Amino acid sequence: MPSTFFGLDIGYTGLSIYQNALNTTAHNITNAETEGYSRQYLGRKAGKAISISSSYGMVGTGVIGTGVDQKRDTYYDVKYRDANTLYGEYAGKSYYMNEIEDYFNEEDGEGFSTNFASMYTTFEELAKDPSSQSARRQVLNYSLAFTEYFNSLSTNLRKIQEEVNFEIKNCVDRINSIGTQIATLTKQINTIEVKGTKANDLRDERNKLIDELSELADIQVKEEDIGMKADQTSVNLTAYTVKINGRYLVNNYASSSLELVPRDIKANLNDVDGLYDITWSDGQNFEMYGNTIGGKLASLIEVRDGNNEDALNGFITASEGDTEVTMTMTNCNDIRKLNIPENGKIVIGNQEYEYKSFSVDIDENGQYSYKFQLDESKPLVTNTYDTEVPNARIGHLIDYKGLPYYLSMMNEFVRTFAKEFNAIHKTGEDLDGNKGIDFFGANHPVTGEAYVFIDELGQEADDEAGIEERAPGFTSDDQSYYKVTAGNFTVNKALLSDERMIACADHIIAGVEDSNVWHKLIDLKDKVTMFKQGKPESFFQTLVSDVGIDTDKAKTFERSQKDIVATVDNERISISGVDTDEEAMDLIRFQTAYNLSAKVISVMDEVFDKLINEMAV
Repeated sequence: MPSTFFGLDIGYTGLSIYQNALNTTAHNITNAETEGYSRQYLGRKAGKAISISSSYGMVGTGVIGTGVDQKRDTYYDVKYRDANTLYGEYAGKSYYMNEIEDYFNEEDGEGFSTNFASMYTTFEELAKDPSSQSARRQVLNYSLAFTEYFNSLSTNLRKIQEEVNFEIKNCVDRINSIGTQIATLTKQINTIEVKGTKANDLRDERNKLIDELSELADIQVKEEDIGMKADQTSVNLTAYTVKINGRYLVNNYASSSLELVPRDIKANLNDVDGLYDITWSDGQNFEMYGNTIGGKLASLIEVRDGNNEDALNGFITASEGDTEVTMTMTNCNDIRKLNIPENGKIVIGNQEYEYKSFSVDIDENGQYSYKFQLDESKPLVTNTYDTEVPNARIGHLIDYKGLPYYLSMMNEFVRTFAKEFNAIHKTGEDLDGNKGIDFFGANHPVTGEAYVFIDELGQEADDEAGIEERAPGFTSDDQSYYKVTAGNFTVNKALLSDERMIACADHIIAGVEDSNVWHKLIDLKDKVTMFKQGKPESFFQTLVSDVGIDTDKAKTFERSQKDIVATVDNERISISGVDTDEEAMDLIRFQTAYNLSAKVISVMDEVFDKLINEMAV
């Protein structure tokens, strides 16, 4: 049976609830432009009716609040984060591929085609007058400019690799920071919600961090109700987890972290020093080259390390305890395409070993076998046997054309061109009747001394050897075309100091006007069998085309995915975003309801005044 003053209680519930509803609306309005904010609403329902001793049964008790909840749809959260992960990946590739394309740009008049054409223009001038000292000097100057183009391009691409490597560090640091913040927020949320209230603003903050994290990497987020304590009492607690690459970054209140380990050994001949590998801080493996990372981090790794699946692999049969192993039936039988480091890491079976040096043997069929000298303190730990698939490799098979791929293609060009050019130049004689020397070469990065190319027997090539008889030019010594890269490609120092050493004639005794050898060198410009792509210019045009296609593809995917993210976000905002027009209407609705509740109390006051003060007299 309600008291005489029951009507005041009913009016009070209205005042209290609609004041809170006005406060919630005000909170929404003031956060209408707050990024990541989700619209909140005060849930309401009729109070529990009570029975009275009357024929008409039960009467209502007013209104009660069910809590301030968020307007948020988990489906759109998941959909947004999946789309955002793809966007992060394509955006990262688009940015750096655009930077790579800028350096390969052929439209500014300073690219390969211009330098190559200018060099050959001087070649043709020298052919007209082989004895001209000025023409010879022009040849050397433009040839040096041609090599410097490759030096500059290699330097710039390696700078991009350093930049990407630094960005990987920033990305990992941000992932770790977000993980820590999410774990802290989860604890704060549970501390508040265990008392029955909703920590909506903290949940918004956590969701905003999850959104940011989804752009950096592919994540799996899960929230489960804990439900019961050990004593079987009900609690409002949840377990919140975030996974990256198959492992927990956040496991409720605990967060793991990723660690960056600078490489002390290169994975590729063209790599800059100190590239980072990623591992979990507890020592567990972080699979960098799988398909489960996603996001910006995946794009950075692929741009930095992508080799178009061109890693050396083959077969090794050896015994436990061996420190020298030989790889046969390899996928690389061309020294011009070899880009393994001089000392590095080799995976045999499922074990990784360090090798201190390697050498190459070439059989009569042109097949290469690679002999690796392992670290004597870490010999093979098990026997290896014949297998149907390669059981040894150096580097990772990364299905993306990243910086190592483009650097390796430039290496292939300069090695091939230098080898064929040198072979012809050595068949001629200079103005003093001496045999020609290597025209193009490379300098040691530390000493600056020029490499001298030698044949497969480890001896300097015979001066009388013809071009068809020359060996591939590789031994385990420093004197090989393997040592030539786009970064150290240059003109022989001896020629630069004495232009008379340029060999134009078959035999100078026939006269200084003899330019038969030089014409053969000019013909190299149009030699269609030099590369599988055709003549030299075709090779580089194909490479530039690859860069352009890959860049356009990344840009197209970035734009497309950005539109998808925006579309999904609009759908999400239509549910969780604050509509100021709707909130303005709610202000009027709740104000009216509040005023009417106040009117109820005012009327009740008049009723009780009549009842108590006037009837009691």
